[in-house]
Amino acid sequence: MEPHGPGCPGSVLFGCELTANTKSYTFQVDEEDDSDHILALSVVCLTDGAKDECNVVEVVGRNHENQEIAVPVANLKLSCQPLLSLDNFKLQPPVTFRLAAGSGPVHLTGWHRIVHREDASFEEDDDLSEEEEEEELAPIMPAKK
Repeated sequence: MEPHGPGCPGSVLFGCELTANTKSYTFQVDEEDDSDHILALSVVCLTDGAKDECNVVEVVGRNHENQEIAVPVANLKLSCQPLLSLDNFKLQPPVTFRLAAGSGPVHLTGWHRIVHREDASFEEDDDLSEEEEEEELAPIMPAKK
C-alpha cells in the first residue's frame, strides 16, 4: 500500500466542500506540469448545517473511450450515515465532484500526491531492489516436530 499523508514526500492535504450554492468542484492540474498527479480521497462527510436528507456525491471523469461518466461514491444522511471512509480512493485529474442530490454541506478530504517524472525512475529502482532482496531470502522450510 502506498503511503499517503503529511510524512509522504510530494503529498499535500486536499479538501473541498459541496453545498446547495456550490454543487460541483473540479480538481485539475496544469497539463504543462512535468509531474504525475494522483488524488486519494480518504473521507466524505456531512458538516455543520447539514439537513437530515440524502446527499449523493458523484465523481465525474472520463472512461477509456474518453467519454464523460458520472459515478455515485457516497449517499450520506445525517441520521444514519453522516460520513464515509473512502480508504484513499485514487483518482487521476481532471476530476469533478458533484452534489447530485441534497443540499450539503458535504466535505471531501484526502491527499494530492505529486510524483515528479524524474523521481519515478528512483521509485522503480527501489521496487527492483526489494524484489532482489526477496530472491536472496532462503525458502521457508516446514517446522520440525
